[in-house]
Amino acid sequence: MNCADIDIITASYAPDGDEEIHATGFNYQNEDEKVTLSFPSTLQTGTGTLKIDFVGELNDKMKGFYRSKYTTPSGEVRYAAVTQFEATDARRAFPCWDEPAIKATFDISLVVPKDRVALSNMNVIDRKPYPDDENLVEVKFARTPVMSTYLVAFVVGEYDFVETRSKDGVCVRVYTPVGKAEQGKFALEVAAKTLPFYKDYFNVPYPLPKIDLIAIADFAAGAMENWGLVTYRETALLIDPKNSCSSSRQWVALVVGHELAHQWFGNLVTMEWWTHLWLNEGFASWIEYLCVDHCFPEYDIWTQFVSADYTRAQELDALDNSHPIEVSVGHPSEVDEIFDAISYSKGASVIRMLHDYIGDKDFKKGMNMYLTKFQQKNAATEDLWESLENASGKPIAAVMNTWTKQMGFPLIYVEAEQVEDDRLLRLSQKKFCASGPYVGEDCPQWMVPITISSSEDPNQAKLKILMDKPEMNVVLKNVRPDQWVKLNLGTVGFYRTQYSSAMLESLLPGIRDLSLPPVDRLGLQNDLFSLARAGIISTVEVLKVMEAFVNEPNYTVWSDLSCNLGILSTLLSHTDFYEEIQEFVKDVFSPIGERLGWDPKPGEGHLDALLRGLVLGKLGKAGHKATLEEARRRFKDHVEGKQILSADLRSPVYLTVLKHGDGTTLDIMLKLHKQADMQEEKNRIERVLGATLLPDLIQKVLTFALSEEVRPQDTVSVIGGVAGGSKHGRKAAWKFIKDNWEELYNRYQGGFLISRLIKLSVEGFAVDKMAGEVKAFFESHPAPSAERTIQQCCENILLNAAWLKRDAESIHQYLLQRKASPPTV
Repeated sequence: MNCADIDIITASYAPDGDEEIHATGFNYQNEDEKVTLSFPSTLQTGTGTLKIDFVGELNDKMKGFYRSKYTTPSGEVRYAAVTQFEATDARRAFPCWDEPAIKATFDISLVVPKDRVALSNMNVIDRKPYPDDENLVEVKFARTPVMSTYLVAFVVGEYDFVETRSKDGVCVRVYTPVGKAEQGKFALEVAAKTLPFYKDYFNVPYPLPKIDLIAIADFAAGAMENWGLVTYRETALLIDPKNSCSSSRQWVALVVGHELAHQWFGNLVTMEWWTHLWLNEGFASWIEYLCVDHCFPEYDIWTQFVSADYTRAQELDALDNSHPIEVSVGHPSEVDEIFDAISYSKGASVIRMLHDYIGDKDFKKGMNMYLTKFQQKNAATEDLWESLENASGKPIAAVMNTWTKQMGFPLIYVEAEQVEDDRLLRLSQKKFCASGPYVGEDCPQWMVPITISSSEDPNQAKLKILMDKPEMNVVLKNVRPDQWVKLNLGTVGFYRTQYSSAMLESLLPGIRDLSLPPVDRLGLQNDLFSLARAGIISTVEVLKVMEAFVNEPNYTVWSDLSCNLGILSTLLSHTDFYEEIQEFVKDVFSPIGERLGWDPKPGEGHLDALLRGLVLGKLGKAGHKATLEEARRRFKDHVEGKQILSADLRSPVYLTVLKHGDGTTLDIMLKLHKQADMQEEKNRIERVLGATLLPDLIQKVLTFALSEEVRPQDTVSVIGGVAGGSKHGRKAAWKFIKDNWEELYNRYQGGFLISRLIKLSVEGFAVDKMAGEVKAFFESHPAPSAERTIQQCCENILLNAAWLKRDAESIHQYLLQRKASPPTV
């Protein structure tokens, strides 16, 4: 059976109705995390009871059964004991058959100090004094349904809670650190709305009597969907009405929606093996948006999906070192590696495309068939396709296999010709590669659901087709010569589009006059940016398109534009005209900055708050004079307690004053960090510390990252912030990682945090020889679970270098020429 870091003292087996037989040998296979128990004679086939008496350790690795450090309101340091078993760490808490398809029921009892809260997946059925020690109690929990080991959980610590009943009678509680029950109310509301939403959507009731959501101080992931006891990082669950910003509320709503979806999809029906992990994660990453859209229609969350998940997945999936959605997994160390943007974000994107292709009604019908057929069992990707195929009558498996079994996605090239009253479109598909046009034999093909819209009604598909061959001609009836035609309505299809120059020209006015819907404006700009990055078009073309966004009102469109300009800024930090691109950023963002101003206006909502924070941060970082002065003034008032900054303005203000500040500014920020009572505020500060520019201050920030002041899961974002903050920061962070590799690796080995650390710290380099240096370092300092990430980073460094060689000069010329004759808006 599986067993890791556990010492077995005695073990015995009693066949039903027979004498117990003691095991005589324990043979540990540590590499494979297994133990073999041997008995004096062959055991007879049949049922029986295996008893094991063992000792394990409450570790500091944030996996298995581990301890989590917290400070009581009076300032005393204490520990809670918590679990994190996914993917393969239940075996660190108790010997078991630790694979998702080996399901069982669990009867759990915990012996705990009597003044502590003890929780597990099920409700408490008995609590009695422990005979050997009056300070302890034995807490017994109800038997679980048939379930996988990775979803078992227990927590022992000090917590307050808020509770409610959902309208279908499920008891919902949110557990918070002591004294912070108030901060659990927002998540409680979301959870109470979400459970009935999923029950109706799947048409299957929530299967347990209760659900607890609990905030854990030291937690590696964002959250974990343990059945009936969902664990969260504090920042993914706690909201303080006064001190939480809008993006935190939105994040909490999404994470709660994601984890509760798993209670059905993942927990009730579980993937057969880790190869199908994507089904769990991709599905939950898609439906969390459906759920938030139901709870908070004002978030315009589906547009944000495109910027947060769809484009992120495409960026990674264009690399030669990407991987298919379905990956065969052998050793446990390979499992950690697939918790990446392909499993989550590409998974979610292809499910969104599938949902659109099938239609909501048939999709729901298929989901219900699947969950009903496989409840308390395991299923593979093909099983879901079969249910959806039966519900919709469409060739789901044939279409979806092209998206899940081969890596990458297509670039659709399209040109148009007016034939009398109709528009003839010629489409062709080739694999999209980050390194430029696909060269090679046997180009992979996809079955691509394609929608086509026109300016007659930009929000409606004029035609839907399934492109199942390399080239296709399509006739659109009744399109006037002056009307534009666009592919991929709503940016739902997982492909990029390259238009002929005439088609592109006709689409661009739709950006300026906003007649193209927001998500289509975003998709158009993002496609062009990635085509430029791949060297298929020139970057200057994209800069010209970016200038057309002056009237843009939509937060998400700005957010994506801002991301891409950030990538370009990082690239150009390797040149001597970095200041010119900052001028460009100021020109693009100052009109919207002036329209928004610093203070919320009556009638504004969630998205206005997000947009204001984004724009002011961008202007402040670029050194926009008026923004910088106002940020300094407001920061001074904030620190002196005259006028506390609203939560939504803190990040942009902190970032601005730090980037253009000195050692005193950094000291004030570190003091604010120490005083902050909320983890959200500590994280907010940690993420911007890297903006500081002076070499000795950068060192100070890096040292701070590994100090006791920063929780272990947050060290990564501090170092990453330094690497992304400036050219000097990038070099310093990489050196810091090499110098402190042993400590960092011991802390995060075998988790996805090690991959994140490496990615954040090296992907901004743009010199060929750096790729060699990174590769060489990890050859002598292996990190098996981050192997693929390292290959992706090296590939990205080489791509950056090629992009710089190719386009730096023309970008420089364009920026100089713009300065000489500013464009008229």
